[in-house]
Amino acid sequence: MVMATVGVIGGSGLYQIEGFVGATEVDIDTPFGKPSDRIVVGELAGVRIAFLPRHGRGHRIGPSEIPQRANIYALKALGIERLISVSAVGSMREGIHPLDMVVPDQIYDRTTLRPHSFFTDGIVAHVGLADPYCPDLSDHLAVAAEQVGPTVHRGGTYVCIEGPQFSTRAESRIYRQWGVDVIGMTAMPEARLAREAELCYATLALVTDYDVWHETSGPVTVGQVEANLGKSVKAAQETLKRLLPTLPARRGCNCGTALAKSIVTAPNLISPEVRQRLGLLLDKYLPPVGSGTGG
Repeated sequence: MVMATVGVIGGSGLYQIEGFVGATEVDIDTPFGKPSDRIVVGELAGVRIAFLPRHGRGHRIGPSEIPQRANIYALKALGIERLISVSAVGSMREGIHPLDMVVPDQIYDRTTLRPHSFFTDGIVAHVGLADPYCPDLSDHLAVAAEQVGPTVHRGGTYVCIEGPQFSTRAESRIYRQWGVDVIGMTAMPEARLAREAELCYATLALVTDYDVWHETSGPVTVGQVEANLGKSVKAAQETLKRLLPTLPARRGCNCGTALAKSIVTAPNLISPEVRQRLGLLLDKYLPPVGSGTGG
């Protein structure tokens, strides 16, 4: 089933964008439960696209409660090959200001409570994650963002914290000493799972605040984040409209074969239950069930 080729995960209002036509809501189940909400599928700039509100409509799911595996699996099941994350972040650099946009190229993962892999309970796979963002998709995304107007920063490290609380001042100072560029709560394990699902993944990070390290800025508040995020949504929407027509029909990166040499469990030891649960990801690499060599 191919209902869309590009997926977008972001705020629940992101898909309320001029030019988005033929919108249909898809209620889908996965072996990992329901995704955060119904997926809205339609056409934008001539491209079939699927929008998923990461925190659910009305922002009712906390960052550590997001059903990340269900989200990625559901989008993969709809046929998407490229996934764009739109997320609010804090700046950890003097030169990255609120209302700027960042297309990061690295992630430092500080989360500990979230399921990080599809490959558990009877199967092991080790995908490469040296470069967690697809360089091709990120490049196209940065070019589109630069055409919109706000200052765009190419590259940088996104430190992903557990949340839902904002940082302490001590944490913020230490993260800056580590050399990170932006801070947020949603990039992981989203990027890990996207790689396991062989999706191209890129983030458009919308800067809303300076976390709590900046001497001339008070502690970050929900009001501040929401106000600046509201101002940035139109820029994100316009970026998507400019991005979509520029994406080549065929991917030229290695994301689509990330699992090719990553599955280490012997095929004959992979149970039928695992094959059924992960067939969407595994079937193209394993012998057919019943062939005598499969699980």
